[in-house]
Amino acid sequence: MHYLCVYCASSTQINPVYFEAAEKLGKLIAENNLQLVYGGGSVGLMGLIADTVLENGGKVTGVIPQFMCEQEWDHNGLTELIVTQTMHERKEKMAFMSDAAVALPGGCGTFEELLEVITWKQLGIFTKPIIIVNINGYYDPLIAMLHKAIEEKFMRELHRGIWTVVDSADEVIPAIKNAPAWDKSVRKFAAI
Repeated sequence: MHYLCVYCASSTQINPVYFEAAEKLGKLIAENNLQLVYGGGSVGLMGLIADTVLENGGKVTGVIPQFMCEQEWDHNGLTELIVTQTMHERKEKMAFMSDAAVALPGGCGTFEELLEVITWKQLGIFTKPIIIVNINGYYDPLIAMLHKAIEEKFMRELHRGIWTVVDSADEVIPAIKNAPAWDKSVRKFAAI
């Protein structure tokens, strides 16, 4: 494992417990010689995790669409900044250059990134570990909805293996290492 994709918030107004988790994960990424891949922003959890990885000797690749650079939302101190034309290109680049996807708490953008990569894994397009970091029970309603989709037969029982839920940043790297194997053969089970 070399590259870790992290989806997270750009909000600066959130509970400090989420900032603590982003900082802890940033330190762990650097300590484990991983390279952070994230959305390229300079504020909120996005800015903090990037700054923490860099301050601890790690490398960070930001992937951001051109229109966000025009708004000066990009982080200018990264190891590498990849500018895309669209949000779709951004998400595809982030996911497919990474060895795992991790979702810290975030808003609609984070939900959308997480649900898209879950869908890609269900379809056998993305086969790497997906970790949901459920700080403070933030993702409880979404996790309940995913389980309801399985219970109501919109997804198969085996789809519970698409993601792993952890409660702290400390659990992320062990969860990635212990994630169930997944390959393209699951594609035949995508529909129910």
